[in-house]
Amino acid sequence: MSVLDVEPARAWIAGQIRSRVIGDDPEAKGAAIFDTLGPRLFAEDTPIRVVHADASMFVGGLRALLLQSLHPLAMAGVAGHSDFRADPWGRLQRTSEFLAATSFGNVETADRAIAIVHRVHERVVGVAADGRPYAANDPHLLHWVHLAEADSFLAAYQRYGSRRLSPAECDEYLAQSAVIARRLGVVDPPVTVRMLRRQLGEFRAELHGTVEARDAARFLLVEPPLPLAARPPYLLLAAASVALLPAWTRWPLRLPFLPVSEKLLVGPAGDALTGLIRWSMQPEGRVRAE
Repeated sequence: MSVLDVEPARAWIAGQIRSRVIGDDPEAKGAAIFDTLGPRLFAEDTPIRVVHADASMFVGGLRALLLQSLHPLAMAGVAGHSDFRADPWGRLQRTSEFLAATSFGNVETADRAIAIVHRVHERVVGVAADGRPYAANDPHLLHWVHLAEADSFLAAYQRYGSRRLSPAECDEYLAQSAVIARRLGVVDPPVTVRMLRRQLGEFRAELHGTVEARDAARFLLVEPPLPLAARPPYLLLAAASVALLPAWTRWPLRLPFLPVSEKLLVGPAGDALTGLIRWSMQPEGRVRAE
């Protein structure tokens, strides 16, 4: 099969992904981040850039949303201020743009993205169903969101990434992620895997499933607004994300725990799907076929 034979398929898949993850005018958005001159927060080919550029982020991002929902106050903020059912792709697009701006943009672009998040968070305040107040700019809640994302992105890359990071590279990834976290207002973010594990354990007492969390999980995993043709690969992505969650998270979210099936079926299917995404997102000149 020639390059010309596969190029239309590659372009179609890439277009479908970009339309949902990036939104309108992806070329202009990409140029504003990647082509703007100036110093960056992180050097090329360092772990944060390797991880955040990889197709495994699709698995890690969904896992992060599920894990974050187990904190009742964080979930209350999402349920009360995020119209995720009416505009699910909008939230994904804003998150992906933030990650791209802070990981790959120049310092000015990164700081502008962080300032936008702070301004949006100023409006995300309220009272949860259990009577406790919440605020999205609360350093403690920011800390939890950061832990869930860092753990999920790293776990997904180590399982589905283009290569595995060494232990030292995993620590470097967390140390680089901590640079962004501090600028967002997180106090004492983890800079090593050992520190990440300890801090996740310290949050366990605050985590439990709520009606809002289970509704969000059902929407994300079972009821996504997608055309029929896109549902099978999305369900594979969802299964791969759930399979990476710790066992203790499953019952609070009413998710199945099937370790044998996850190892023998879901894992290989996740490999195939992330490989397809990775291939489809290559620049046109790099596409090869047998």
